[in-house]
Amino acid sequence: MNESPSEDKVEKDLGVLKSNLLCVFSILLFAMGFPAAEYLLEDWDVVSVMTARNVFSFILIFIIWLAIEKVDKVKSAKWAKGFLIGVTGFGIGAFLILILQALTTPVIAALAVATMPVFAVSLEMLLDGRKMTLWFFCGVILVLLGGYIASGASLNNEGIGFAALMGVIGVMLFAWGSRATVKNLPGMSTLGQTAVTSSGMAGLSILLYFVCSIFFEVTESLELITLEHLGLVLIYGWLGLGISQIFWIKAVSRLGIGLASFHLNAVPFYVMFMLFLLGDSWIWHQAIGAVIVITGVILAQQKSAIKKADFFELP
Repeated sequence: MNESPSEDKVEKDLGVLKSNLLCVFSILLFAMGFPAAEYLLEDWDVVSVMTARNVFSFILIFIIWLAIEKVDKVKSAKWAKGFLIGVTGFGIGAFLILILQALTTPVIAALAVATMPVFAVSLEMLLDGRKMTLWFFCGVILVLLGGYIASGASLNNEGIGFAALMGVIGVMLFAWGSRATVKNLPGMSTLGQTAVTSSGMAGLSILLYFVCSIFFEVTESLELITLEHLGLVLIYGWLGLGISQIFWIKAVSRLGIGLASFHLNAVPFYVMFMLFLLGDSWIWHQAIGAVIVITGVILAQQKSAIKKADFFELP
């Protein structure tokens, strides 16, 4: 018996809800990495932290993939294409965002990340033939506003032009890498797609580590390794990147990079909430920004808000 229109609508709504919850869970895990990284950076340099995170993340994802899909799937995977996507989209992208943070402040970096919906939606419009409705346009505006408020960032600092450019390019590459992982690696499972692209992230970070060790002598901090450091690396690499990345790619495959990227703007609130549970103070502007972001995410998905339609088409 065919399902009634009302049953079909309920099933679709549940599917959308599950996809958004998957994205929220991914971003929550991603946010868990920030407090761990903060503690690691007290003793280690940025390159060492990034390398440890990426390598441990790839090892975990690869082991899970191998255990579930066995050797044949691993051997027949699109390793070369996935590696290049990982190097360009996630490896270089993340490194440029780290440069922005190193040259300015974490809040400026957060503001740069808050621009991702613009680039993500632009990619879908240019490459996938997507066009916006009024609902979706309003959602984009609210998400950007909420991300700006939540980050607490300001562009009043002098001399951040070049650093901001690096950060924005990094965000663009990350958005491209997320879409390319789903679109350019067909026939592979989410685990496989995540594993081969993570290999690119790990490979680039290892290369950067050795270059910095030989020519810049900035990676000597790894001589100081304790069990506490290893625990923090596992939180940062396995939860904050590894498991998070698997759920992120799955969410992108269901929602599209445009809608999935909206959830990233709530990261400052998630980080603040976790630090609040650990004893830090509550920050109201981040909570207000998160509410605005959530409102934008809901508005953007009203009545097929992003589809092949005329711009500003009313539902």
